[in-house]
Amino acid sequence: MVNKPQTTKLSSVISLRHSESTKIFEKKSDLEVWNAFDKGDEMAFNYIYRCFTPIMFSFGIQITKDVDLVKDSMQNIFIDLRRKRGSLSNVISIKSYLLKILQRELFRAIKKESSHSSQNSELPENAFLIEVSHETKVIQLESESEMNTQLKKALNQLTARQRQALVLLYEEGMSYKEIAEVLEFNEVKSARKLVYRAIESLKQILKN
Repeated sequence: MVNKPQTTKLSSVISLRHSESTKIFEKKSDLEVWNAFDKGDEMAFNYIYRCFTPIMFSFGIQITKDVDLVKDSMQNIFIDLRRKRGSLSNVISIKSYLLKILQRELFRAIKKESSHSSQNSELPENAFLIEVSHETKVIQLESESEMNTQLKKALNQLTARQRQALVLLYEEGMSYKEIAEVLEFNEVKSARKLVYRAIESLKQILKN
């Protein structure tokens, strides 16, 4: 009797590998996971890719609505990281590091496609528009749709940079240190100041 070769769906294999990699790395620090990836551990790469690509996509799509551009930028990042394995710098927070380099990659791509000659990339004013729902963590509301609508309007009167900081703090649960890394501030206090000003502006808008 001839045994037929077993055919396993690729998605099942990937899911299995992710399950295995999660067991291995979920209790390790980001630095340990990153160092394992830098040394060529494919399980570490699988863990990083599966855990952080959804977050990266959600973040990127708030900078530009060009889905293909976001996906291409993410792919370029991981190709580049794999190419540089063995010489990567230490990373304390994988999420903040990946969001930082994704933002850089998107800014470069947007600038290349645009006719703007400015060297300093800025967030478009329609970036990080905040949808208010019962799940929104920016401000917990007990009231219904009217208050939600007012809050949404108020939040979206903030600058794109202020909205970005609030999203990183309240939606992504990042520390001020991580926010400073994503926004490429030299000092953590700059991130604190940005969030403080955003909240103060929000209070003033709602008061009026």
